[in-house]
Amino acid sequence: MNNDIVPVFLGADLNCYNFARAFHEAYGVKSYAFGRYAISATKYSKIINFKIVPDIDNEETMLRELTAFAEQHKGKRLYLFGCTDDYAAMIIRRHRELPEYICPCPSEELYGSIQKKAEFYEMCEKHGIPYPKTAVFTSTPEAQDITAEKLGFEYPIVVKPSSSVDYWKHPFDTMKKVYFANTPEEAVEIIAEIYASGYPDKMILQKLIPGGDSNMRVLTAFSDKNGKVRAMCLGHTMVEEHTPHGLGNHAAIVTEPVTDLAIAENIRKMLEDCKYTGFSNFDIKDAGEDGFKVFEINLRQGRSNYYVTSCGMNIARLAVEKWDGGDDCTLNETEWFWHHVPESVAYEYTEDAALSEKAKKLKAEGKSSCSLKYGFDLKLNPLRLVCVAEQLRRQKKKFRLYCPKPERN
Repeated sequence: MNNDIVPVFLGADLNCYNFARAFHEAYGVKSYAFGRYAISATKYSKIINFKIVPDIDNEETMLRELTAFAEQHKGKRLYLFGCTDDYAAMIIRRHRELPEYICPCPSEELYGSIQKKAEFYEMCEKHGIPYPKTAVFTSTPEAQDITAEKLGFEYPIVVKPSSSVDYWKHPFDTMKKVYFANTPEEAVEIIAEIYASGYPDKMILQKLIPGGDSNMRVLTAFSDKNGKVRAMCLGHTMVEEHTPHGLGNHAAIVTEPVTDLAIAENIRKMLEDCKYTGFSNFDIKDAGEDGFKVFEINLRQGRSNYYVTSCGMNIARLAVEKWDGGDDCTLNETEWFWHHVPESVAYEYTEDAALSEKAKKLKAEGKSSCSLKYGFDLKLNPLRLVCVAEQLRRQKKKFRLYCPKPERN
């Protein structure tokens, strides 16, 4: 038990639970979280003290709540993290007004030039980091202006907002995390609907990289307050969520050596060149003969961050013990099977039969972890036990509904 450390989170989703579990495993401490409403991922947990604040997404409310919390915990080391893009952005913009907190996050100045996909791709161009062929628009185009010939890549294509933070602030009924268009007319319809919602930023039209979930990789890095990359961990995605709002969220991952990803060194150099600080999280896809392509950067720890902790790189220890500076950079080399869905779902819904067998082998060797199956939190806690069982049951139902079982390769 380390009574000096107090982790504080904005958000109550799986991201929050994963990070709180890391803090509890590392230091035996209970975390505190603020959110607009309770979420099953953190309900009835013994390791999180959750407070509902309906308008915590208002920056003035956030400052008021966090300042009052700090007043109640004087003399403690308060660590503050956002668990969604929006919450992370709020902390990045206002952390100077919260001097009582240690906030491992990038600067506000850097945030403006890297969090949006269009600007991030410019940074990738500068540092030799490959990304899919992309066209950027600031308004709804005419269909004749986005033909395959005009874009320079064939349909179907990917359509997505450049700024995720701004996008989720303007909800509408058919909202999705990412869209696919088979024709220029479909792309125009998607873009027009998004702009009609009030979304104010750029739109991205992008070449569709073939391949399913198991072609994806996730790279997590931690940079200290001096901008030095101190740790990197690579995950090979087995399967992602397929609900409209959850599409692209990792559901199961097998970690791999960082050295297996050649562009990891370019990413490290980019982070250090721009003096990035805190956690960063990259979505990457294997494009076969064209190599790996980077899709985006998340300016925070990823929702699936327990895949990093589970293989021996506890992210709470990174934030606490590597933030103040140093020279070493730990690159994960351990293979580990992480999941937050039932194991059977991970085995059955990945397209890669070899990856499924590897996960089963790791499980047999005791090298696997499920975020929600934390023994300390479940023991003598029947409400949490039932809640977790129901979450896992619903995951099976969601995959049956939204994700047909793949043909194995």
